Amino acid sequence: MSVLTIQDETATGGVLHRLELEIAQEMLTVRELIEQRVRQEVAAYNAQQSDVFQGLVQPSESERVLNGYRRRRFQPIDAEQQLYKALEGFQQNRYFVLVNERQVETLDEEVWLGEGATASFIKLTPLVGG
Repeated sequence: MSVLTIQDETATGGVLHRLELEIAQEMLTVRELIEQRVRQEVAAYNAQQSDVFQGLVQPSESERVLNGYRRRRFQPIDAEQQLYKALEGFQQNRYFVLVNERQVETLDEEVWLGEGATASFIKLTPLVGG
């Protein structure tokens, strides 16, 4: 089992958030990578019972804050709902993924995530008023 460090970045290269993800196999599809990431984020949030969620996509009934998404009070997050939003976000170009400094194109693309691999999730900000 290896540990993959994932970075969430802005389009200009600023790092928003880092997390470590334990990966059991070296080859995964992008869909499986996103799924493992989302499930780990949701499990960590639900276990901590915090009011701030640091994750790939914004959960329902939350507001954006500096380092994540704030909820009025702790409520467990549904991993299936978050996964659906994350996969939909990838398909609608709300963010893109670089694995080993190469942009992946589809959810079914297989990527190597062995020792020394890198993954970056670049979040895109929609333009206002355009």
